[in-house]
Amino acid sequence: MPYPKMETTTATKLTLIAKKAREDKELKFTSLIHHLNEEYLLSCFKDLKRGKAPGIDQRTKESYTDQEIKAVITQTVLDMKANKYRPQPVKRVYIQKENNKQRPLGLPTVIDKTIQLAAKNILEPIYEPIFLNCSYGYRPQRDAHQALKAVNHMIMQKKINWVIDADIKGFFDHINHYWLMECLSQRIKDPKFKSLIWKFLKSGILQEETYQPTEQGTPQGGIISPVLANIYLHYVLDLWFEVEAKKEIKGDIQLIRYADDFIIGLQHKDQADKLLNLLKYRLAKFNLTLSEDKTRIIEFGRFARENHRKRNQGKPKTFDFLGFTHYCSTTRDGRFRPGTKTSSKRMRRSIASMSIWLKSVRNRLKGEDIWKLLKTKLQGHYNYYGISGNFKCIKYFYYKTRLLTFKWLNRRSQKKTFSSWLDFNRYTANHPLPIPKLTFQIYNTW
Repeated sequence: MPYPKMETTTATKLTLIAKKAREDKELKFTSLIHHLNEEYLLSCFKDLKRGKAPGIDQRTKESYTDQEIKAVITQTVLDMKANKYRPQPVKRVYIQKENNKQRPLGLPTVIDKTIQLAAKNILEPIYEPIFLNCSYGYRPQRDAHQALKAVNHMIMQKKINWVIDADIKGFFDHINHYWLMECLSQRIKDPKFKSLIWKFLKSGILQEETYQPTEQGTPQGGIISPVLANIYLHYVLDLWFEVEAKKEIKGDIQLIRYADDFIIGLQHKDQADKLLNLLKYRLAKFNLTLSEDKTRIIEFGRFARENHRKRNQGKPKTFDFLGFTHYCSTTRDGRFRPGTKTSSKRMRRSIASMSIWLKSVRNRLKGEDIWKLLKTKLQGHYNYYGISGNFKCIKYFYYKTRLLTFKWLNRRSQKKTFSSWLDFNRYTANHPLPIPKLTFQIYNTW
């Protein structure tokens, strides 16, 4: 009796693509667009997160019935095969930043999100094998904690005396479309798949019913934007740094990058000056510039404290990276170690966010539901900020959260929920909040 023919799913084919990409890092993929079939797009739709803001069509994931989404995806696949599919413009919204400026975000429609997710899932296994170890952001099995650990190890294990604290001005808004397509062409030769990416780049922006064409950039908020950013910076920065810049610079040197946020450690000051100039020229070629007021070279390392003391310059300067302030410190027995604490900006943002949330839910949710979500929020804060040496900061956040909880829950109605701190403490003794606890080790020992 013959065995039944096994159906090969797109997920299985992507596993094979990943295998080929790992085995041959020079391989160029010529046939990819056919993976965006009905079965796989429906799977990607199911993987979309719920509760997200809608695009210009005002449709959310939850608004689609099973029958409707199947019909829409079927038609979308037909449109792609006939070269009729056109992504809709993204909806422009803004979020507030700490400096009172606003960061623009682009919200695609649900269908465009689905296709972006499918395209991202194809791009990721093709480029992951060639991405360098200096890159940590938006990559599988790599995260901010690993980047922070790499910073600590760089300072402790190499002869690092200077740090270039770099900031690319409006990176996502200034990605050059031509150069991005050139980067994609290094591994992808499927013209239809590249055409799909091009359409997303050129889909435009709708803001207050006014359409704006997109001549450059990829909107923050799009599912595909992070992987496109990593591909761009792999060729523009990472590979250039590894292959060309290192040949020009003497002494120890290391790049650590998380998305468009990066630092470079160096041994010599004159080499730091030289590299910064080389970096400016390199980025300018690809339509990128460093922010003059945010990019700087600082003395940092095991000799920085002593050098500053001899020059009567006070404490060495600090730098912020991934929400943490990095500073020169010592162990209890006087040995140098890099210290890490929650940056003041992030702390203010976290406390303000907690206050706004407690105020918004105090009359909308039941007390037990508020308490359950509050525990989750506190634990989430510890999970990210609870790294070696940062106990005081997470303890401070815990203390401020208790104060805010007492304040806002007592304003639920004319009758106070807690008559006194003693009453509040009794309640928290029976319903304890998660206590501050370190969750990630970046030092060699605690």
